[in-house]
Amino acid sequence: MMNEPYQVPKQPRRRWYWPFGPARNAETTFYEPYGDAIPPRIEETVAPLKKPRGKWWWFSRGLAAVLFIFILLVAYLAITAPLSKSLQPIVPPQITLLTSDGQPFARNGAVVDEPVKIAALPDHVKQAFMAIEDRRFYSHWGVDPRGLARALFSNLSGSGMTQGGSTITQQLAKTTFLTPERSLTRKAREMLIAFWLEAWLTKDEILERYLSNVYFGDNVYGLRAASLHYYYRQPENLKLEQAIMLAGLVQAPSRLAPTRNPELAAKRAALVKAAMVSADYLSQKEADSLGIARLDVRAKNALPTGTYFADWAMPQAREMTDFSYESLNLTTTLDADMQEIARRAVARAPLGQAQVALVAMRPDGEVVAMIGGRDYAKSAFNRVTQAKRQPGSTFKLFVWLAALRSGMSPDDMVDDSPITKGGYLPKNAGEKYRGSISLKEAFAKSSNVAAVRLFGQVGDKAVIREARNLGVKSQLAEDDPSLALGTSTMTLLELTAAYAGVAGNSWPVEPYAFKKEKQTWFEWLFDWPGRYNSKTHANMEALLRSAVNDGTGRRAMLTIPNYGKTGTSQNNRDALFVGYAGEGNDQLVVGVWIGNDDNSPLRGVSGGSLPALIWKDFMQQAVQSRKPAGAAKPGKKPDPEGPVIPLDLPEVPEIPVDIGDTEVRINGDSGIRVGTDIGGVPIDVRIDQDGVAVESRPQENPSGQER
Repeated sequence: MMNEPYQVPKQPRRRWYWPFGPARNAETTFYEPYGDAIPPRIEETVAPLKKPRGKWWWFSRGLAAVLFIFILLVAYLAITAPLSKSLQPIVPPQITLLTSDGQPFARNGAVVDEPVKIAALPDHVKQAFMAIEDRRFYSHWGVDPRGLARALFSNLSGSGMTQGGSTITQQLAKTTFLTPERSLTRKAREMLIAFWLEAWLTKDEILERYLSNVYFGDNVYGLRAASLHYYYRQPENLKLEQAIMLAGLVQAPSRLAPTRNPELAAKRAALVKAAMVSADYLSQKEADSLGIARLDVRAKNALPTGTYFADWAMPQAREMTDFSYESLNLTTTLDADMQEIARRAVARAPLGQAQVALVAMRPDGEVVAMIGGRDYAKSAFNRVTQAKRQPGSTFKLFVWLAALRSGMSPDDMVDDSPITKGGYLPKNAGEKYRGSISLKEAFAKSSNVAAVRLFGQVGDKAVIREARNLGVKSQLAEDDPSLALGTSTMTLLELTAAYAGVAGNSWPVEPYAFKKEKQTWFEWLFDWPGRYNSKTHANMEALLRSAVNDGTGRRAMLTIPNYGKTGTSQNNRDALFVGYAGEGNDQLVVGVWIGNDDNSPLRGVSGGSLPALIWKDFMQQAVQSRKPAGAAKPGKKPDPEGPVIPLDLPEVPEIPVDIGDTEVRINGDSGIRVGTDIGGVPIDVRIDQDGVAVESRPQENPSGQER
């Protein structure tokens, strides 16, 4: 019988560590004729024991990784940070405004002066700035950890002395060599440039650069320019209280400028005094004896920018750029073609000695054209944004909106008979009354008595609420029925923006001069615009359209759908037309105002006459005959660094010629206009590039009532 193959007995499990799983037992087989065999002794290699990785191993590897990343970061910042620029002379800041197609139309540089020398400045001037901005300036190396900790503690504890953690060197790096970007990357670059400046410049040189270039509000940069602007004296002669006031402005120059907010500036000056006492630059007794520095601002005969739109847009530009020292080119919403159309429409109008204003915007508030007066060189006062005048019957928009939202409809009836009782007895224009008429007809004919009755029916709070909803911020009189006829003053810009809210059915509308970022859905969720329901909005548009097609605004009627309202204030002191036309991206909302700066009455001008004609003239060219939005324009691409193209040119003067009872006016833009009477009816005959047009001339309103 053959012997069974010999099986090696199983070995007991060893206790040492085997990293690759259990060892397989060796197996040997012997066959005849050799007979039984003794199992061989198997030698197995035992894997060495591995020590677990300790904390030091992990710490050393982690530290090496951090150092490697830090070196890469420093290399990146060194490449991207303007280190070479930081030692060059600082270029005064400048902002160039561009039209929407890139054409420069206004360029505004800062008010600057000669640099200061630290050795020539009184000690209290240097100490005032160091006490509030960087107490350890002469002892740190560009970045002050103790200052950061102190500022953090002061701000968190609410001690009343809000502080920043940036040193003077960091502020110099931030304001003069970096963009307005707010990010950790910029902060890192700021620190790197601060180290660089500290390595190459002395402390006095850094302080001189800082004081010679820091922003002090009112478009004034540098200590010398600021001391001359606010106190009309050289910085070497500044008194202690004056130096304290100037040092306090650096934190928020526009908000704290004493010419605008003297109370806030005085509060900030008190904090500077407290900081000087804390730093042992002043005793408490000396600080208590100091008063508030009195301003000595001398007026300068310099035009700000040269255009009305630029004067309105430039403050917004400075806020956007965070007072950067770069030479910036900013694209505005101003449309050069629209601005030229507006200028020509105004120049063609027979204004006599009256002033005029026109503003055109998209329904979302994007301002594309602005005429603030007849001649900017003679008067830079912007009658679109600065003049607060009575809107007259254009205010009736809010009265009728309140009525519609209360449940009334355009076909509901209202009494148009004279008001004979009460403390306020308004009259209709020409004292014409129609008895019981619909709301639609009352709005189209601009009935004053119907407006006052509606106002009393819906209540002043409802009317004021509609005005506030649509963005009117000016003060509105409560419990005053004359408010229904537009006796409370407001700017043409906010009135036109209110009509824009109706045009786009999205309110309130905030007019803007620079393109806005599209609102995200998350922002929209928490800040959605107001809207009228479809019925209310359709009814209001029907009323506005009837006012143009069948009412007081007939002279503004276009061949496309148009919506608007006339307005004339008491005794014809203001004449307005506000309305909109067009569809989609071509829709425009335009407001026109005519009046005298001394608030004297106009002769023969009402909202339905000259303002309506100017509105129509503008709209015919800007909307009715304009190429579709986005159409390519021939010609070379504008150069932002090229010469500024003036847009607010003075009008071509009219040449009046009297021939008996006939008046002839010759104008380079509008051609020839002949005014005469035929059968007692005054008419105007206009001859221009469009041919011959015969129009009835508006008569002077003898009653001086609002319409």
